[in-house]
Amino acid sequence: MKLKPIQDARFFFATSPLACPYLEGKMERRVVAELVGRDAAALHDALTHAGFRRSHAIVYAPACTGCDACIPVRIVARDFRRSRTQARIWRSGMAAHGIEERPPIATREQFALFVRYQQSRHAEGDMARMDFEDYRALIEDTPVDTVMIEVRAVPPVGGPMTESPGALVAACLADRVGDGLSAVYSFFEPEHDKDSLGTLMILWLVERARAMGKPYVYLGFWIAACRKMSYKSNFRPIEARTNRGWKLLPKF
Repeated sequence: MKLKPIQDARFFFATSPLACPYLEGKMERRVVAELVGRDAAALHDALTHAGFRRSHAIVYAPACTGCDACIPVRIVARDFRRSRTQARIWRSGMAAHGIEERPPIATREQFALFVRYQQSRHAEGDMARMDFEDYRALIEDTPVDTVMIEVRAVPPVGGPMTESPGALVAACLADRVGDGLSAVYSFFEPEHDKDSLGTLMILWLVERARAMGKPYVYLGFWIAACRKMSYKSNFRPIEARTNRGWKLLPKF
């Protein structure tokens, strides 16, 4: 992603190059800003709109030498229409699950699910080595308006229960920003791949943004060459952050 010039560089610093977690053979470098003080929420809103992402009390954007593969994307919630597949996921998912917003408070139940997800999907990554206190910081260390979205199994009407009633099967940490919602991190029961719980949570965020009267759901960075990121381009219309502002991402 190409960044526009930063007007006040006192708040920003660059990280040292590290191996890119998405593209083999590439090095990653980030521009980072700390969210502190009474203007933290306003700065977060402005930088989210500029394509930055939040983690704990910082926001960051890639600034990699010779690479602009990471593209910030956001769903245009007000114009979004579910595809046939997404409509099926929505109907079946909402029939089988209850979804609630909760304060960003870490629980042992969430952490157990988080560990199962990391061991299944990202066993070699740094997050797979996180203990409960690390996880608590991920969830609770936020200077902005943040919610934890929990997805739980509910008893089916007239059918057998495959999960314990009320079992936590997915969760998503999300920020409320001025023009919508920003998905920070999500995870789900790895044994339930066929239920498309990741897609279900994004569809729920779109509906929640609409209910709030907000036009966008920010999904972070999309990388065309990264299979793990490819799902993001399935939510249409979706916009990409460019040097000339947000533009509709063309279909590939």
